[in-house]
Amino acid sequence: MEAYAQVLNYTIPIFLLLILIETLAARKLGKTVSNSLDSVSSISSGMTNVIKDVLGLTISLLTYEWLVGHLAIFEIRSTLLTYLITFLVIDFKGYWTHRWEHKINILWNRHVIHHSSEEFNLSCGLRQTISTVFDYFAFLLLPTAVIGVPVEVIAVVAPIHLFLQFWYHTQLIGRMGWLENIIVTPSHHRVHHAINKLYMDKNFGQIFIFWDKLFGTFQEELEDEPCAYGITRPARTWNPIKINFQHFWLMTKDAYYTQSWKDKFRIWYKPTGWRPVDVAEKYPVYAISNPRGFEKYSSPTSPAFNLWAWTQLFFNYGLLIYLFANIMEIGIPLAFIYGGYIVASVYAYTELMDRNPRAWIYELVKSAVGLAIIFWLGDWFGSGSNLGAWMTVAVASYQVLSVLVVSYFIHWDEKPNFSNVESV
Repeated sequence: MEAYAQVLNYTIPIFLLLILIETLAARKLGKTVSNSLDSVSSISSGMTNVIKDVLGLTISLLTYEWLVGHLAIFEIRSTLLTYLITFLVIDFKGYWTHRWEHKINILWNRHVIHHSSEEFNLSCGLRQTISTVFDYFAFLLLPTAVIGVPVEVIAVVAPIHLFLQFWYHTQLIGRMGWLENIIVTPSHHRVHHAINKLYMDKNFGQIFIFWDKLFGTFQEELEDEPCAYGITRPARTWNPIKINFQHFWLMTKDAYYTQSWKDKFRIWYKPTGWRPVDVAEKYPVYAISNPRGFEKYSSPTSPAFNLWAWTQLFFNYGLLIYLFANIMEIGIPLAFIYGGYIVASVYAYTELMDRNPRAWIYELVKSAVGLAIIFWLGDWFGSGSNLGAWMTVAVASYQVLSVLVVSYFIHWDEKPNFSNVESV
């Protein structure tokens, strides 16, 4: 937990710097590849995901450590070849996990957040799930377990494999020549994120593209078929926590309302998007039928509103840095309370981004909790002894200021007069 938290404190700033570089490069080229509020939503999603991962809130039904302990035939050393083989096996596992998440209704809920942005840029790479309660897929690492690859090797290779999937979420890099035959490139992944009928459920590879070519799921990007991004049942919100559970909530309601007991059970494992006939007729759900003419989600904004959204994001990111830097000292259960506070804060400020008139209530509750924590602990999670009193003063001041500013934007701000949708 502590080691991964420290790694994230070094890698996340790199990701944020690359997002900034991409945005500036796009402007230089006269292209628009991002939406300000969408980017805040994406980065906020990444924050909630790393909190979940660092705090270990996913339960593995079958762990790699158990597989090695019970099935290993050999005991091998951690050589360069060991790491290369492990990387290949993890990528093979990633291909099939990714493919099943697209194909099976209940598993789509684990992955829908990653596809929910109607833009395609580096910040989308940070849209990762918090809805994964159980991990089912350790059995796909059986080859490395049988030959006795140590747990420590998996622990090193898995984060590297994950981080290497960030760079290809961009529209600014075209075809990459001979590399297109070996690795997943931005062109391949643009296809994967597209909702065009030709491109749907293609290019599941995470690092190597040859899995798709081997198993029949490869599709190249075509010049006469520009990609349209998002999900066919659009999220229509900037709130990443809501997006994480929208699909599950729809399935739950469908299972409840359908008159067929058979459908109540099979809805969970049917192909993604399947709904019982009686429910689909009675409770229709909007879906994009024409990817070339759908309307992107947006909400009334202004320079000041965008600035406040980014201020909220970066203030909470600063709190996240402190949590990860001092997580062992903060300890359990305080680390869970700290992480829960940040998640609640993300929920509150993304509701404001949606212009929800109740956003001030969420902000008020979140801020009251923040002030109560300071009163209870005497400072902000030990920051008085680590950094001095200034951090506690800053956090307390933020609680008050955020309620005032959010109330202003909800009750007194004159919203720009335009629709909450934007044509593609």
